Amino acid sequence: MKKNKKIAVAMSGGVDSSLTAALLLKQGFDIFGVTMTLSDDSREEGGSTAITDAKKVADTLGIEHHVVNYHGSFKQNVIDYFIREYSHGRTPNPCVACNNKIKFGSLLEDCLKLGADAVATGHYARIEYDENSQRYLLKKGLDVRKDQSYVLYTLNQFALSHFLLPLGDYTKAETREMAEKLDLPVAHKPESQEICFIPNDDYKAYIKAKAPKILKPGDIVDTEGNVLGRHEGVPLYTVGQRKGLGIAAAHPLYVVGLDVKHNRVIVGKNTETYAQGLVAQNLNFITKDDFTKPFTTTAKIRYGSRECECEVSPLADGKLAKVIFKEKQRAITPGQSVVFYDDDIIVGGGVIKQVIR
Repeated sequence: MKKNKKIAVAMSGGVDSSLTAALLLKQGFDIFGVTMTLSDDSREEGGSTAITDAKKVADTLGIEHHVVNYHGSFKQNVIDYFIREYSHGRTPNPCVACNNKIKFGSLLEDCLKLGADAVATGHYARIEYDENSQRYLLKKGLDVRKDQSYVLYTLNQFALSHFLLPLGDYTKAETREMAEKLDLPVAHKPESQEICFIPNDDYKAYIKAKAPKILKPGDIVDTEGNVLGRHEGVPLYTVGQRKGLGIAAAHPLYVVGLDVKHNRVIVGKNTETYAQGLVAQNLNFITKDDFTKPFTTTAKIRYGSRECECEVSPLADGKLAKVIFKEKQRAITPGQSVVFYDDDIIVGGGVIKQVIR
């Protein structure tokens, strides 16, 4: 990209986004910072500390700094979605929703209005233009432990053509070292792994406080329907969960399913948490325009899981995908995302609709 281009940097007040701004400035780009306020509960992005720290970094770098308010959009597209998914017995992925609707949606639109030619973030992933296919590709970050490509699979060609991810070529250790050498005020700021609007990363306490009406006590049953105990509300349980069931049994029990219709939590042995495949909806493909033929690839069923070889077949005229894994997968969870990979290239992904036993 030409150095006379104007770049907006999404600054959360953390090390990664601050270093992103510093690196682009050092490379000669005309940049300005933008910090999003997302909700009153938000800490990293949207909290007063985030704005203060981002402003401090912007002042240190001598760049313009803007604050944009997305409280309404964040509530509708992330918080309301978060609660609604749990109420339907699904486990949401708020980071995917936020990236899709807010960071790579509303923020991009507003930054372009502010005169930016592109937007940069501190995500650990890479965007490259492929001359052969004439498409922008999303690729894994080089640091396998920090790679964030999984939560970016919803990006379309327009967004990919207007975003820069400078940290994708570095490891986390290297970014810390560079931040220290550049004397950034947040160089030693601790990293947050929590959902930004959930205090203490306790989603159960959040639901109890914000949406108590969706919690209705009911039965905990085994896979044959035998009642083993009582639960406080289906949304407080997730597939694969072991702790907090409150049931004495001869062998460890795990949540293997959530039956919202009958208000039951279904438990079983660890072996019963494994399944052969899934059906996914809300599909997005980055490397192709249509999905009409089956293909073999690798996939992940959650951010921290390992990739496994699978066969992906179109259903419902390509609106759904049937995914059958070579090896059974543990705790395939409706509401989470399945993301497809071709080596280090993200093919696309979708939201898990149902489990295929």
